[in-house]
Formats: sequence, C-alpha cells, structure tokens
Amino acid sequence: MGFKKEFLWGGATAANQLEGAYLKDGKGLSSADCLTGGSRTVAREYTDGIVEGKNYPSHEAIDFYHRYKEDIAMFAEMGFKSFRLSINWPRIFPKGDESEPNEAGLAFYDRVFDECLKYGIEPVVTLSHYETPYHLVKEYGSWKNRKLIDFFEKFAITVMERYKNKVKYWMTFNEINTVVLHPTYSTGIRVGNNETALEVGLVASYHQFLASAKTVIAARNINRESKVGMMLLYPLTYAETCSPEDHLAAMKAMDLHYLFADVQARGYYSNKAKKILEQHEVKLPMMDGDEELLKEGTVDYIAISYYMSFVASGNPEKANLAKGNMFAGLKNPYLKASDWGWQIDPIGLRLTLNYLYDRYQKPIFVVENGLGAFDEPNSDFYVEDDYRIDYLRQHIEEMKKAVDEDGVDLMGFTPWGCIDLVSVSTGEMAKRYGFIYVDKQDDGSGTLNRYRKKSFNWYKEVIASNGEKL
Repeated sequence: MGFKKEFLWGGATAANQLEGAYLKDGKGLSSADCLTGGSRTVAREYTDGIVEGKNYPSHEAIDFYHRYKEDIAMFAEMGFKSFRLSINWPRIFPKGDESEPNEAGLAFYDRVFDECLKYGIEPVVTLSHYETPYHLVKEYGSWKNRKLIDFFEKFAITVMERYKNKVKYWMTFNEINTVVLHPTYSTGIRVGNNETALEVGLVASYHQFLASAKTVIAARNINRESKVGMMLLYPLTYAETCSPEDHLAAMKAMDLHYLFADVQARGYYSNKAKKILEQHEVKLPMMDGDEELLKEGTVDYIAISYYMSFVASGNPEKANLAKGNMFAGLKNPYLKASDWGWQIDPIGLRLTLNYLYDRYQKPIFVVENGLGAFDEPNSDFYVEDDYRIDYLRQHIEEMKKAVDEDGVDLMGFTPWGCIDLVSVSTGEMAKRYGFIYVDKQDDGSGTLNRYRKKSFNWYKEVIASNGEKL
C-alpha cells in the first residue's frame, strides 16, 4: 500500500536560520537576530539589541535571501513536492505594530513562492518560527502581552491575503510547546527573577492559542482550500522500568505537552490541563468570547518535530541525563545517540504517530526529523553521509508501518535542515542536517557555495519511488 500518491515529500527550514540579510530591504530586528553563536559546551546569549563584537550567526546565515533560486532549483532536482519555510515577521512588519506592511518584504516571499511553484513545489509556511519583532519584545514583553494577538492577526491576514493563490498549507507557531521550556528562544520573552519559564510560558501560550484560532478562522474566510496546522515538538517519553511510579512520571512528562495539542486540535483546556494550571498557580487572563474563539478556530492537521525519545523515572534522585531538543531526560540503554547526544529511536516515531492520530483523528505531518552531525567533506566538498541516510531510512520505514499496519493518516515528510543552516539550539554551522553541504564555518568563514552530499541522490530516489526505494 505505502504512502498516498499526494504525499508531501520535501524539506524544512526556518527564516532566521537560513535567510541572512537581517536588515535588508527594510526588515526590522527580530528576537532571533539578538541570539549569539554558541556550541555544545557554550550556551547562546540573548543580548539586549545588537552588541558590537558579538557573533550573531543569523545575520548572514547561509544567505538564502540572495541564493534562493539556486537552492530551490536543487530542491527541485531532488524531486521535492513541498518546501517548509517560514515568513520572517519583521520582514513584513519591521516593528510588528505598524499600520502598513513593508512591500519589499512581501515582494521577497512572492519571488520565493513563485520559484517554488515554477517547479511544482508546494510551499508549507510557518507564520512564526522562533522569531518575534524585537520591538514587540522590548515594548510589550512579547507574548506575555495580550496585545500581541492583534499584531499577529494583522500579520497573518496580511500574508494570507497576499499569497492566497500561492500557499495552501500554513502552520501558526513552530514547536509551540517550547514556550514553557525556553521562552527566550521561541518568543524572545525575558523571564523575570520572580517568574519561571513554565508559568510565563503557560500564560504566553494562552495568547498564542487565541492568535492561532483567529488565524485559522481568517484563513478559511480568505481561501476555503487553505489548511492550517499547529506544530508540536513531540517529546516521546518512556517509563524507565515497569514500576508504576515510573509510568506515572512518564505520563506526567507528556501531559504538559499534550495540553498544547489539545487546545489547538480540540478547542478547549482539558480537566487535566486545568489541573496543571491550578498546581502551578497560573490563572489564565481569560476574557469574554475566548472560549468560543478557541472552539471555532481548531486546526486542520497536526504537524510535529520528532528527533528522539526520552526516559522518565519516578525516583527524584536519578540524574543520568541524555541531551535533547530543548530539554533532557534519562539515558536509554537500548538506544544509540547522535554526535550531540540525541537518542536515536526510529520505532519511537511510529509510536508517536499512533499516539497522536489515536488521540485526535486528524492528519499528521512530520515536518521535522533528521540527524545533526559533524560532516567531513573531502577536497571536492563531497560528504559521504551514510549515517544520515541510515537514520532517515529507519525513520521512513517506521512511518510506512504506521500507515500500512496502523492506519495513521500521514500527510507528508519534510526532514529538517534539508540544506545546512544555523542550529537554533547551539547557534552552530558545525551541527549539519542537510542533503546539501554549505561551505560556511562557525567562525563565519567560507564561500557559501553549495555541494550535494551522498544523501542528496539517496533522497531523490526515495521521493521518486514514493518511499518504496530506501
């Protein structure tokens, strides 16, 4: 049986990690522009504006802004059916609260979408991918402030009206649940001395839920063919042992994250979600009409990032942590890990797809998955990345089983960083995911030239065979 004929094979990126041109053509400063470079051992710093002498890798990134035609042509050569990218909010509204958009920014995405459509590539567009206009952070406190709902709605309607004949698939907020893990990375929010990321994130996410619901409703009015999804970082968590206490810990670890999908897919806070708010003494700033809005603006599909799984223990003294995407858990002795310590668990993806589809009965879209690794090119800049091919092959095999054997409705697969770009967690170029090698190093050196890796032609065959040839 296999994947459906219209399965959306492709790749995924984010504006602040590949575009560069950070103040080009009227673009304003974003929260992401204020994040310095880092490494596996040195944390990124979020500065107050731009500080002279600091390294900000997003400012040039891989210069997709000027090289998009070359890059999209390479995606087309691989046979992409879709390309997930984000619109850089301050490229459209430089400060975020203007009355009129920046035409140069709108025109840039017109060119990008036209280039995609020229090759039959469907744009899959994230409206907010770890990027908030810095002015909204500085003046309003970012998503802690309810005023951002209106600013975001105006931005969303502006771009959805502009591109209504070019973009069918939208997502509102990238990995929306990370706002309770790293609100600074995801929204630019500064957590005060008397606050916790969890408390701040639960309130900020409430405003984001309302903004998402308004976006869904607007999209349907603008173009009935539009499909709007929510996007979740899925942190599959196992119990360490058969101990009931461990299973309870694993359940609780997942409950917080299901809250985000529940509200956006079902349209309300569950009883358990209300208990989470109560336990953390968080009172939502609810106003008349909010509950009706959430109910009306439920999403059409659920998009996820899946890279690894975690282990939870009911023993509070356990400290054998494994690193991960935005957070950590116990090490799993049955799994191998990547160069960055992320545990590799292909079967976990099958479990994830089942859990989500059984819970919501909405189409699932795997919009991020991949292996961040050190790539060592030869003298011709060719990378033999069999380790990446093996990782992706195993995950695609498990997706097929979820479809064929379990009946999951799967929309598509867009591996993360289809072209090498700046890592959001560490700010590195050295952590590479792509099918395309970009000659850019952590110190800023390099030609920015693009080179096909071994995985490039492998993925081309995967797409051409609709996942049958792995």
